[in-house]
Amino acid sequence: MTTDDEGTDTERLTYAETGVDIDASEDATAALLAAFGSDLRTEYAGLVDIGDRYLALATDGVGTKLLVAESIEDFSTIGIDCIAMNVNDLVAAGVEPVAFVDYLAIDEPDETLTNEIGEGLAVGLDEADLTMLGGETAVMPDVVKGFDLAGTCAGLAAKDDLFAGEAQVGDALVGFPSNGIHSNGLTLAREAVTRDHEYTDEFPPTPERTIGEELLRPTRIYTDLLEPMREHGVRAAAHVTGGGWTNLLRMGEFEYVIDDPLPAQPVFEFVQEEGNVTDEEMHRTFNMGTGFVVALPEDQADDLAAETDGRIIGRVEDGSSVEIRGLSLS
Repeated sequence: MTTDDEGTDTERLTYAETGVDIDASEDATAALLAAFGSDLRTEYAGLVDIGDRYLALATDGVGTKLLVAESIEDFSTIGIDCIAMNVNDLVAAGVEPVAFVDYLAIDEPDETLTNEIGEGLAVGLDEADLTMLGGETAVMPDVVKGFDLAGTCAGLAAKDDLFAGEAQVGDALVGFPSNGIHSNGLTLAREAVTRDHEYTDEFPPTPERTIGEELLRPTRIYTDLLEPMREHGVRAAAHVTGGGWTNLLRMGEFEYVIDDPLPAQPVFEFVQEEGNVTDEEMHRTFNMGTGFVVALPEDQADDLAAETDGRIIGRVEDGSSVEIRGLSLS
């Protein structure tokens, strides 16, 4: 418990206390991979050697963002999230996404829900320049309460197109803006904002939008970065998802010094204030305004930033942490 300016005791929220323990989740995933001897080649996608190139696969879902959509009965954007969370992982490996299949599990048929999800998937497919090869809608009232949405994306990459996957000391870090919370940390965000508000309440920084609409901003798709990243010698990339800024450590065991971070959108400050969340917990849970980060030679960084909406946000040094806004994350 902490005390706010008016002397009121306010419980301080953490992601683990709301039901999602990142460390425990990673341990469980490691145990799963150990059980069948996975031969994953990258941090973001599994690869199959098909001769002169690789076939890559990534799979992901939308998470508890679905509960916000269900609460306000707006399912029109979550299909975009489903596409984005998959294609962005392939892009982080240096792979061009080419095809997608979805999986929708529901407790009962709902034409409005499925139609709106389909509309969102179509928008995401168009933005990512993907082909939908099919999918599955399963009605399972004994297994699912409500619905769940996930997908799998296939991609192709010539063998010399893949990112090396490891930064180097002296590299520059270029960050690319997110457009909000994306599809991670919603368990914490939902708990925080509903302490004293409803999803249908006005979002204070932007009163013409509701809190629910702000939380449902669809995840940005980063496929347009693939070509310029390859042209400018990107060595490694991080899609900033679950685990927040600690995702940068997936580019290798170095110290990532972020001395000019991109600004965080107002939704993050709102979540932090409503949930009394620490700065460290925010940066371990959310993207905090930056959805994608790359490491590349310093002499290429200005050109990459100039050709995209990216900005040089820091550098790679010896060590094993992420240094940002006075925090040291490891």
